Formats: sequence, C-alpha cells, structure tokens
Amino acid sequence: MLETLFTPNPEAEKPTPIRPRKGVIIGAGQVGMACAYSMLIQNCFDELILQDVAKDRVEGEVMDLQHGMSFLAPTDLKAGTVADVGRDADIVIITAGAAQKPGEDRLSLVQRNVTIFKSILKDVVEYCPNAIILVVTNPVDILTYVTLKITGFPSSRVIGSGTVLDTARFRSLLGQKMDIDARSVHAYIIGEHGDSEVPVWSTANVAGLKFIPESWEELSKSEQDVLSDIYNQVKNAAYEIIKLKGYTSYAIGLATTDIVTAILRSQERVLTVSSLLTGQYGIKDVCLSIPTVVNEKGILKTVNLTLNETEQQQLEHSAKVLREVFDSLNL
Repeated sequence: MLETLFTPNPEAEKPTPIRPRKGVIIGAGQVGMACAYSMLIQNCFDELILQDVAKDRVEGEVMDLQHGMSFLAPTDLKAGTVADVGRDADIVIITAGAAQKPGEDRLSLVQRNVTIFKSILKDVVEYCPNAIILVVTNPVDILTYVTLKITGFPSSRVIGSGTVLDTARFRSLLGQKMDIDARSVHAYIIGEHGDSEVPVWSTANVAGLKFIPESWEELSKSEQDVLSDIYNQVKNAAYEIIKLKGYTSYAIGLATTDIVTAILRSQERVLTVSSLLTGQYGIKDVCLSIPTVVNEKGILKTVNLTLNETEQQQLEHSAKVLREVFDSLNL
C-alpha cells in the first residue's frame, strides 16, 4: 500500500553504496546514555548500537530516543550486542563498569572493573577486530592498559578518554577567571585521570601569551593560592558532583563525543587522551594522558611538550602510581 504513495523515476540511478559509520556503546548507564544522546544530536554515527546487561532498560532507552528521531539527522539506533547487530563497528565505546561511590577514588574501582572488562572484550575481539576501542570506564588509564593487554590490538587503536574532560574543566575555570571564552585558553592536564594528574602551567597561554612566569616562585602568595584553587577544583570536580547528584554524566558524554568526532572525521585534533607511552618523557609501558593527535586510525602521534622540572617529576610520579596499580592486578 505504501508504494502507491510514490511515483518512481525510471531514469534515477541507484546511489553508490557508502559504508555507514557504525558505533557500539557498551554500558547504558548514566555515562553511556549521556554519550549516546550527545552523539545522536551531533550526528556522529549512521548506526549506533547500545549494549547493556540490563536488557529491558536498554530497550526502553532506545525506544525513548527513537521517539525523538524526527528532530535529528537520521541514525539507525538499536539495542543489541557486538555479537549480533554490532559486528564490524568502527568504534566500540566502553562505559560499562561498577559506578564510583561518594568518597571513593577512581583507582579503588579497578579490580571490580577488570573482571567486567574480561567478559566484555572477548566478543569485541571476535566480532569487531578492526575497531578502535575507546575506554571511558574508570579508572580509565588502568582499564585502557588492561584493554590493550587483553585484546592484543595495536596501541594506536586502544584509546582512553583520559584527561580530555579534566583539560576542558581546566580551560573553563581559567576562562572564567580571565573573562574569556574557554576555547581561547590553551592549557593541559596530563598524566593520570585522577588524583595524581598534572597541570601544565608552564605552557598555558591565551593567544600565544603565557600568563604564568617561568618560575612558580615568581608569583605572589595570593596568585599561587588562586591557581592552586583552580587546579584543586579540576582535580576534585568529579568527587564534588558525585557528592551532590550521585554521578557524573553530561560533561563526560560531551568529551567522549569530541573524541569520537575527531576519529570519525579524521580531524587530527590534539586531545589529551590516554594511550600507551613508549618512551615519551622517559616513561614506558603505561597508559596515561599527554597531548595526542587523533584521526581515523586512532593515535597518530603525540606532542612533545617542554615541561619544567616540577612538571616532569609530577608526570613521572603519576606514571609510577599507575604502574604500581597495574602490577597488583590479576590478569
């Protein structure tokens, strides 16, 4: 009956098939759904699959989103798994895992989430052998390293969300302090996405103009206090949000979408994602965040920042913290 509504053009040529952009989000909790919503409204994928052990709930989430599709660019949204409808995805985004509780640091989550990842990654390796894996679950640096070891994927195709959100928080707070758009602030948080993360004050700038002197000691006590307060707000932001509302979701959803966009559109963006270091800054065989160029192949190259002595020591300490945790794991 529906065919009678249209009159086909007999001379119309069939379109050349284009491989759709396909993504899978494993874990449809608060973070997973924030990622899904953000990616849908920004038209990241042609096909998006949501996978979760709570099958009824994920079906409901998909139905709810589908009812709003007439307001968006078309996306084929489904509930399912990588083993059925998610095969050969371009990007697999992992947000599944135990939630961080109020007052709990990210590293204490590690063993619970390693167990969950072991069960998840088996199917990812089998059914999405060419995918880029984007790890969002905390502790993200440890789980990025775990994913790399379990899957055997090239390090270029195993990425953690890292300190992309921390860097955004850092720029946002600095922008507020200087009354300028955060996008005009160029400053990085590197190292662990957690308590040992490192603010790179020495290279922070606006329009190429550094606003911190070469030596921290050149700052007045009040200036040091202001900058220390900004850093502590960045470092403790997740704890404060979790205390107030029970979880974080929106900002990490946007941060994850930013990474996905850079990959799918091969933007060669510089983002502070977590990836395997192979000697950069004298650090090897650990995943943490440094400014990294991301494109359709995943990790293209890393940026060699000129760190001052204090920042180098702090980064080495951050790597040591992560290395000790990984060495304690039972894989």
